[in-house]
Amino acid sequence: MTATSTVGALAPELARHPGYSRVFQPGHLTFGFIAPLESYPDSVGPTLADHAAMAVKVDQAGFAALWLRDVPFYDPNFGDVGQILDPLAYAGYLAAITHRIAIGTAGIVLPLRDPLIVAKQASTVDQLLGGRFLLGLATGDRPVEYPAFGVDFDNRAERFRDALALIRAATEQDWPVHASRFYGRLSGNLELVPKPAAGRLPMLVIGHAGQSTEWTARNTDGILSYLADPARIPAIIEQWRLASGSGVFKPYGYGTLFDLDRDPDLPLQTGRVLRAGRNALRELWLRQQEQGVSHVALHFKPTRRPAAEVIDELGEHLLPLFPSLGADGQP
Repeated sequence: MTATSTVGALAPELARHPGYSRVFQPGHLTFGFIAPLESYPDSVGPTLADHAAMAVKVDQAGFAALWLRDVPFYDPNFGDVGQILDPLAYAGYLAAITHRIAIGTAGIVLPLRDPLIVAKQASTVDQLLGGRFLLGLATGDRPVEYPAFGVDFDNRAERFRDALALIRAATEQDWPVHASRFYGRLSGNLELVPKPAAGRLPMLVIGHAGQSTEWTARNTDGILSYLADPARIPAIIEQWRLASGSGVFKPYGYGTLFDLDRDPDLPLQTGRVLRAGRNALRELWLRQQEQGVSHVALHFKPTRRPAAEVIDELGEHLLPLFPSLGADGQP
Protein backbone atom coordinates (compact mmCIF):
# COMPACT_ATOMS: atom_id res chain seq x y z
CA MET A 1 0.00 0.00 0.00
CA THR A 2 1.46 3.37 -0.96
CA ALA A 3 1.50 6.44 1.23
CA THR A 4 -0.89 8.15 -1.18
CA SER A 5 -3.64 5.61 -0.63
CA THR A 6 -3.60 5.90 3.16
CA VAL A 7 -3.49 9.63 3.88
CA GLY A 8 -6.92 10.80 2.79
CA ALA A 9 -7.66 14.09 1.06
CA LEU A 10 -7.15 17.75 1.86
CA ALA A 11 -9.91 19.35 3.90
CA PRO A 12 -12.05 21.36 1.43
CA GLU A 13 -11.16 24.78 2.87
CA LEU A 14 -7.45 23.92 2.72
CA ALA A 15 -7.67 22.45 -0.77
CA ARG A 16 -8.75 25.93 -1.88
CA HIS A 17 -6.06 27.71 0.15
CA PRO A 18 -3.36 29.09 -2.23
CA GLY A 19 -0.46 28.71 0.22
CA TYR A 20 -1.39 25.45 1.90
CA SER A 21 -2.28 23.62 -1.31
CA ARG A 22 0.98 24.76 -2.92
CA VAL A 23 3.07 23.27 -0.12
CA PHE A 24 1.00 20.25 0.93
CA GLN A 25 -0.60 17.67 -1.37
CA PRO A 26 -1.27 13.99 -0.53
CA GLY A 27 1.48 11.73 -1.82
CA HIS A 28 3.58 14.62 -3.07
CA LEU A 29 6.83 16.09 -1.72
CA THR A 30 7.67 19.79 -2.06
CA PHE A 31 10.65 21.92 -1.06
CA GLY A 32 11.17 25.21 0.64
CA PHE A 33 13.91 27.16 2.35
CA ILE A 34 14.41 28.51 5.86
CA ALA A 35 15.53 32.13 5.74
CA PRO A 36 18.10 33.59 5.50
CA LEU A 37 19.17 32.27 2.13
CA GLU A 38 22.87 32.35 2.98
CA SER A 39 25.36 30.54 5.21
CA TYR A 40 26.59 32.18 8.41
CA PRO A 41 28.46 31.38 11.64
CA ASP A 42 26.78 31.50 15.05
CA SER A 43 28.98 34.29 16.36
CA VAL A 44 28.27 36.68 13.49
CA GLY A 45 24.83 35.94 12.08
CA PRO A 46 23.67 36.51 8.52
CA THR A 47 24.57 39.57 6.48
CA LEU A 48 21.13 39.75 4.80
CA ALA A 49 22.98 40.88 1.67
CA ASP A 50 20.70 40.50 -1.36
CA HIS A 51 18.01 38.90 0.80
CA ALA A 52 15.23 40.45 -1.27
CA ALA A 53 16.77 39.30 -4.54
CA MET A 54 17.21 35.79 -3.14
CA ALA A 55 13.57 35.62 -2.08
CA VAL A 56 12.53 36.64 -5.57
CA LYS A 57 14.87 34.02 -7.01
CA VAL A 58 13.33 31.09 -5.12
CA ASP A 59 9.85 32.41 -5.90
CA GLN A 60 10.55 32.59 -9.62
CA ALA A 61 12.28 29.19 -9.60
CA GLY A 62 9.06 27.55 -8.43
CA PHE A 63 9.90 26.40 -4.91
CA ALA A 64 6.97 25.90 -2.57
CA ALA A 65 7.69 27.92 0.57
CA LEU A 66 9.97 30.33 2.38
CA TRP A 67 9.99 29.90 6.17
CA LEU A 68 10.79 32.65 8.68
CA ARG A 69 12.05 31.90 12.20
CA ASP A 70 11.15 33.82 15.37
CA VAL A 71 14.27 34.70 17.40
CA PRO A 72 13.53 37.75 19.58
CA PHE A 73 17.00 38.13 21.14
CA TYR A 74 20.61 37.12 20.59
CA ASP A 75 21.50 34.52 23.22
CA PRO A 76 25.30 33.93 23.16
CA ASN A 77 24.79 30.52 24.77
CA PHE A 78 22.62 29.47 21.86
CA GLY A 79 24.24 31.52 19.11
CA ASP A 80 21.83 31.28 16.22
CA VAL A 81 19.94 34.53 15.53
CA GLY A 82 17.82 33.22 12.66
CA GLN A 83 17.16 35.72 9.89
CA ILE A 84 17.33 38.54 12.52
CA LEU A 85 14.18 40.29 11.27
CA ASP A 86 10.84 39.89 13.02
CA PRO A 87 9.04 37.17 11.05
CA LEU A 88 5.62 38.81 10.76
CA ALA A 89 7.04 42.19 9.74
CA TYR A 90 9.35 40.42 7.29
CA ALA A 91 6.46 38.41 5.85
CA GLY A 92 4.64 41.67 5.10
CA TYR A 93 7.69 42.90 3.21
CA LEU A 94 8.00 39.65 1.27
CA ALA A 95 4.34 39.95 0.27
CA ALA A 96 5.30 42.95 -1.84
CA ILE A 97 8.12 41.26 -3.76
CA THR A 98 6.94 37.66 -4.26
CA HIS A 99 4.01 36.28 -6.26
CA ARG A 100 3.61 32.50 -5.95
CA ILE A 101 5.69 31.12 -3.11
CA ALA A 102 4.01 30.46 0.24
CA ILE A 103 5.42 32.42 3.18
CA GLY A 104 5.38 30.61 6.51
CA THR A 105 6.62 31.13 10.03
CA ALA A 106 8.78 28.42 11.56
CA GLY A 107 7.65 29.25 14.04
CA ILE A 108 6.16 32.08 16.05
CA VAL A 109 7.09 31.55 19.74
CA LEU A 110 3.46 31.68 20.76
CA PRO A 111 3.73 31.75 24.59
CA LEU A 112 5.82 34.94 24.34
CA ARG A 113 3.28 36.84 22.23
CA ASP A 114 -0.24 38.11 22.76
CA PRO A 115 -2.35 35.69 20.68
CA LEU A 116 -4.88 38.34 19.60
CA ILE A 117 -2.06 40.51 18.26
CA VAL A 118 -0.69 37.43 16.47
CA ALA A 119 -4.16 36.86 14.99
CA LYS A 120 -4.34 40.48 13.81
CA GLN A 121 -0.81 40.45 12.35
CA ALA A 122 -1.17 37.04 10.70
CA SER A 123 -4.53 37.92 9.12
CA THR A 124 -3.07 41.19 7.85
CA VAL A 125 -0.07 39.40 6.32
CA ASP A 126 -2.37 36.80 4.77
CA GLN A 127 -4.40 39.57 3.14
CA LEU A 128 -1.22 41.15 1.75
CA LEU A 129 -0.11 37.74 0.44
CA GLY A 130 -3.47 36.91 -1.10
CA GLY A 131 -3.83 33.74 0.99
CA ARG A 132 -0.23 32.53 0.70
CA PHE A 133 0.51 32.67 4.44
CA LEU A 134 1.09 29.64 6.69
CA LEU A 135 1.12 30.24 10.44
CA GLY A 136 3.71 27.95 12.01
CA LEU A 137 3.71 28.05 15.81
CA ALA A 138 6.23 26.90 18.44
CA THR A 139 7.11 27.22 22.11
CA GLY A 140 10.73 28.21 21.52
CA ASP A 141 13.93 26.58 22.70
CA ARG A 142 15.57 29.41 24.67
CA PRO A 143 14.50 29.40 28.35
CA VAL A 144 16.39 32.65 28.98
CA GLU A 145 13.86 34.57 26.86
CA TYR A 146 10.91 33.78 29.10
CA PRO A 147 11.90 35.95 32.11
CA ALA A 148 12.48 38.89 29.75
CA PHE A 149 8.82 38.67 28.74
CA GLY A 150 7.61 37.99 32.29
CA VAL A 151 6.28 34.59 31.25
CA ASP A 152 6.58 31.25 33.06
CA PHE A 153 8.72 28.79 31.09
CA ASP A 154 7.27 25.74 32.82
CA ASN A 155 3.69 26.27 31.65
CA ARG A 156 4.56 27.11 28.05
CA ALA A 157 2.85 23.99 26.65
CA GLU A 158 -0.45 24.90 28.35
CA ARG A 159 -0.14 28.52 27.23
CA PHE A 160 0.49 27.31 23.69
CA ARG A 161 -2.76 25.33 23.59
CA ASP A 162 -4.72 28.19 25.12
CA ALA A 163 -3.28 30.76 22.72
CA LEU A 164 -3.87 28.62 19.62
CA ALA A 165 -7.53 28.15 20.56
CA LEU A 166 -7.90 31.91 21.01
CA ILE A 167 -6.35 32.63 17.60
CA ARG A 168 -8.72 30.14 15.97
CA ALA A 169 -11.73 31.74 17.64
CA ALA A 170 -10.71 35.26 16.61
CA THR A 171 -9.86 34.41 13.00
CA GLU A 172 -12.48 31.78 12.19
CA GLN A 173 -15.61 33.02 13.99
CA ASP A 174 -17.76 36.08 13.47
CA TRP A 175 -18.24 38.03 16.71
CA PRO A 176 -16.55 35.22 18.66
CA VAL A 177 -17.33 34.18 22.21
CA HIS A 178 -14.33 32.47 23.78
CA ALA A 179 -12.98 32.02 27.30
CA SER A 180 -9.20 31.84 27.72
CA ARG A 181 -7.26 30.64 30.76
CA PHE A 182 -4.09 32.71 30.29
CA TYR A 183 -5.18 35.49 27.97
CA GLY A 184 -8.18 37.71 27.32
CA ARG A 185 -11.87 36.87 26.95
CA LEU A 186 -13.92 37.38 23.80
CA SER A 187 -17.50 38.21 24.72
CA GLY A 188 -19.17 38.47 21.32
CA ASN A 189 -19.00 42.26 21.09
CA LEU A 190 -15.77 42.52 19.09
CA GLU A 191 -14.95 41.43 15.54
CA LEU A 192 -11.37 40.89 14.37
CA VAL A 193 -10.60 42.71 11.12
CA PRO A 194 -9.30 41.76 8.69
CA LYS A 195 -10.17 38.11 8.57
CA PRO A 196 -7.75 35.82 6.66
CA ALA A 197 -7.88 36.21 2.89
CA ALA A 198 -8.50 32.52 2.21
CA GLY A 199 -11.16 31.90 4.85
CA ARG A 200 -8.90 30.70 7.63
CA LEU A 201 -5.25 30.55 8.59
CA PRO A 202 -3.57 27.15 8.24
CA MET A 203 -1.82 26.51 11.56
CA LEU A 204 1.14 24.16 11.85
CA VAL A 205 3.18 23.01 14.83
CA ILE A 206 6.90 23.61 14.36
CA GLY A 207 8.96 21.05 16.23
CA HIS A 208 6.65 19.59 18.87
CA ALA A 209 5.71 22.63 20.99
CA GLY A 210 5.47 20.39 24.06
CA GLN A 211 2.40 18.65 22.65
CA SER A 212 1.59 15.01 22.07
CA THR A 213 1.38 13.68 18.54
CA GLU A 214 -2.32 13.00 19.12
CA TRP A 215 -3.09 16.57 20.24
CA THR A 216 -1.17 18.07 17.32
CA ALA A 217 -2.92 15.84 14.79
CA ARG A 218 -6.36 16.71 16.19
CA ASN A 219 -5.90 20.44 16.65
CA THR A 220 -3.62 21.68 13.86
CA ASP A 221 -3.21 21.41 10.11
CA GLY A 222 0.12 19.59 10.13
CA ILE A 223 3.59 19.41 11.60
CA LEU A 224 7.01 20.60 10.44
CA SER A 225 9.50 18.73 12.61
CA TYR A 226 13.26 18.24 12.52
CA LEU A 227 15.21 15.59 10.65
CA ALA A 228 16.97 13.13 12.92
CA ASP A 229 17.83 9.72 11.51
CA PRO A 230 16.21 9.27 8.06
CA ALA A 231 15.80 5.57 8.87
CA ARG A 232 13.24 6.54 11.55
CA ILE A 233 11.00 8.47 9.12
CA PRO A 234 8.65 5.53 8.28
CA ALA A 235 7.94 4.84 11.97
CA ILE A 236 7.42 8.53 12.71
CA ILE A 237 4.99 8.91 9.82
CA GLU A 238 3.13 5.76 10.77
CA GLN A 239 2.57 7.19 14.26
CA TRP A 240 1.49 10.50 12.74
CA ARG A 241 -0.97 8.78 10.38
CA LEU A 242 -2.51 6.79 13.22
CA ALA A 243 -2.94 9.96 15.26
CA SER A 244 -4.41 11.86 12.32
CA GLY A 245 -7.03 9.23 11.53
CA SER A 246 -8.40 8.35 8.13
CA GLY A 247 -10.17 10.53 5.63
CA VAL A 248 -8.42 13.89 6.07
CA PHE A 249 -4.83 14.49 5.02
CA LYS A 250 -2.54 16.01 7.66
CA PRO A 251 0.98 16.66 6.34
CA TYR A 252 4.25 15.74 7.98
CA GLY A 253 7.37 17.65 6.96
CA TYR A 254 10.76 18.49 8.40
CA GLY A 255 13.41 21.15 8.37
CA THR A 256 17.12 20.41 8.20
CA LEU A 257 20.52 22.05 8.03
CA PHE A 258 21.75 21.32 4.53
CA ASP A 259 24.85 21.32 2.35
CA LEU A 260 24.70 20.38 -1.34
CA ASP A 261 28.14 19.20 -2.39
CA ARG A 262 29.66 20.12 -5.76
CA ASP A 263 30.24 16.44 -6.46
CA PRO A 264 26.87 15.17 -7.72
CA ASP A 265 27.82 11.61 -6.71
CA LEU A 266 28.86 12.31 -3.10
CA PRO A 267 27.07 9.73 -0.90
CA LEU A 268 24.58 10.82 1.72
CA GLN A 269 26.02 11.99 5.06
CA THR A 270 23.51 12.40 7.88
CA GLY A 271 23.73 13.83 11.36
CA ARG A 272 23.18 17.42 12.38
CA VAL A 273 23.72 18.45 8.75
CA LEU A 274 22.23 16.72 5.72
CA ARG A 275 25.15 16.67 3.25
CA ALA A 276 25.29 14.93 -0.14
CA GLY A 277 25.53 15.35 -3.86
CA ARG A 278 22.33 15.81 -5.84
CA ASN A 279 22.09 12.17 -6.95
CA ALA A 280 22.02 10.80 -3.41
CA LEU A 281 19.55 13.51 -2.39
CA ARG A 282 17.31 12.66 -5.31
CA GLU A 283 17.14 9.03 -4.20
CA LEU A 284 16.59 10.00 -0.56
CA TRP A 285 13.75 12.37 -1.37
CA LEU A 286 12.06 10.04 -3.86
CA ARG A 287 12.10 7.40 -1.14
CA GLN A 288 10.77 9.83 1.46
CA GLN A 289 8.01 10.91 -0.89
CA GLU A 290 6.89 7.27 -1.04
CA GLN A 291 7.15 7.08 2.75
CA GLY A 292 4.81 10.03 3.10
CA VAL A 293 6.98 13.10 3.74
CA SER A 294 5.10 16.12 2.42
CA HIS A 295 7.61 18.95 2.68
CA VAL A 296 11.33 19.52 3.30
CA ALA A 297 12.56 22.95 4.42
CA LEU A 298 16.27 23.43 3.73
CA HIS A 299 18.45 25.65 5.92
CA PHE A 300 21.52 27.16 4.25
CA LYS A 301 23.42 27.96 7.45
CA PRO A 302 26.22 25.31 7.01
CA THR A 303 26.29 25.49 3.20
CA ARG A 304 29.81 25.87 1.78
CA ARG A 305 28.73 27.08 -1.67
CA PRO A 306 27.00 30.32 -2.68
CA ALA A 307 23.28 29.91 -2.04
CA ALA A 308 22.34 31.20 -5.49
CA GLU A 309 24.45 28.43 -7.07
CA VAL A 310 22.76 25.77 -4.92
CA ILE A 311 19.28 27.10 -5.73
CA ASP A 312 20.09 26.93 -9.45
CA GLU A 313 21.30 23.34 -9.20
CA LEU A 314 18.28 22.21 -7.20
CA GLY A 315 15.97 24.05 -9.57
CA GLU A 316 17.49 22.42 -12.64
CA HIS A 317 18.02 18.86 -11.46
CA LEU A 318 15.62 18.14 -8.60
CA LEU A 319 12.68 20.53 -8.73
CA PRO A 320 11.27 19.00 -11.95
CA LEU A 321 10.80 15.75 -9.97
CA PHE A 322 9.09 17.57 -7.08
CA PRO A 323 7.10 20.46 -8.57
CA SER A 324 4.96 22.72 -6.43
CA LEU A 325 1.31 22.24 -7.31
CA GLY A 326 -1.53 24.71 -7.22
CA ALA A 327 -5.03 24.28 -5.84
CA ASP A 328 -5.98 22.68 -9.17
CA GLY A 329 -3.24 20.04 -8.74
CA GLN A 330 -1.20 21.49 -11.60
CA PRO A 331 2.36 22.94 -11.42
